[in-house]
Amino acid sequence: MNVIPLPPLDRRQAATAVLAAKKRTGVRWADLGKAIGMSTEWTTAALLGQHPLTDEQAATLGAALELDQAVVDALTLPPVRGKDVVDTSEPLVYRLQEMVQVYGSTIHELVREEFGDGIVSAIDFELDVERVPDPKGDRVRITLNGKFLPYRTW
Repeated sequence: MNVIPLPPLDRRQAATAVLAAKKRTGVRWADLGKAIGMSTEWTTAALLGQHPLTDEQAATLGAALELDQAVVDALTLPPVRGKDVVDTSEPLVYRLQEMVQVYGSTIHELVREEFGDGIVSAIDFELDVERVPDPKGDRVRITLNGKFLPYRTW
């Protein structure tokens, strides 16, 4: 009997496997970040396919999540970024989009007034998500910290 080898996994399939393994093992995102010496936010994004992992990082995280080698190998592939990998109907993602729709022009104007004409980089960028205790119910503080890149004139 001939066995037909399965094709290699892609980053989306690896992300699905990571989410299933995380649920199965009960490992927290923060613990995975600590395991490779990276932030919780960056590590989560990497495991969801938004950043490449080194062979060593993938192996460490694969062991922590008890992943198959095919999934570990897929974690080192180039990332898949953009709107096609984000479920915009997911309520939290939808509300973040709503926040940008309502406050995007305000953020644009305030950044332009403070820095000039340009953009905020998502390449030279840091993200921080934290719980802020509040007597009316805990709040979520999301910090988006990107380098300002002025538009060049020539």
